[in-house]
Amino acid sequence: MIKFTPILLAALYAFAMYHFSAWRTRKELDMRSTELADRGLKQLCDQMAAALELPRIRVHLYDIEPVNGLAAPDGRIFITRGFYKRYKAGAVTAEELASVIAHEMGHVALGHTRKRMIDFSGQNALRTALAMVLSRFLPGIGVMIANAMASMLAARLSRNDEYEADAYASALLVKAGIGTGPQKSLFHKLDELTQSRAGVMPAWLMSHPKTPDRIAAIEANERRWNV
Repeated sequence: MIKFTPILLAALYAFAMYHFSAWRTRKELDMRSTELADRGLKQLCDQMAAALELPRIRVHLYDIEPVNGLAAPDGRIFITRGFYKRYKAGAVTAEELASVIAHEMGHVALGHTRKRMIDFSGQNALRTALAMVLSRFLPGIGVMIANAMASMLAARLSRNDEYEADAYASALLVKAGIGTGPQKSLFHKLDELTQSRAGVMPAWLMSHPKTPDRIAAIEANERRWNV
């Protein structure tokens, strides 16, 4: 029984971390967000809603400065105030911001947000269990190896989710008559727009594939769909 104690402790830790992370995220978003009301974005959201046969798409404005969009575990879609400011200043078009909304809708539709929180909690549990075990055999470096292994797993899972959400967004944008042009043009702006993002958003929302790889994946989907 004693040999399984680290695994049991890690599982309990993962369970507690998942619920605490969900509660903390929901509380933060409730306190710092309001529903977004913008005529130009509403028209594009109505087009996407019609394509999905939904009555409407509700978007919330998250009152922080870093440029980002996110989907909450409860299914709500958020655009940060920093992103909205770039749109109002003309640095981002309404269609490009609509592509972000479509991407976050992909995360919701595909169950990524809840899964990502569970994955994040599980990875912390895995990191803890591995560190306990490896430290017995590799004192001093066991923790470092455990951290590296958990980080590699997290990055791989997150990148897969991003590609899937990109594909969902592309299909929705095409069906809504918006097209993938704004989605790809926004990716070219992301590096500059998101320079101050690191360290602000929850860690399980941070990892993304490289921009050229995302654009290449979108174009590969377009070629396949047009065959």
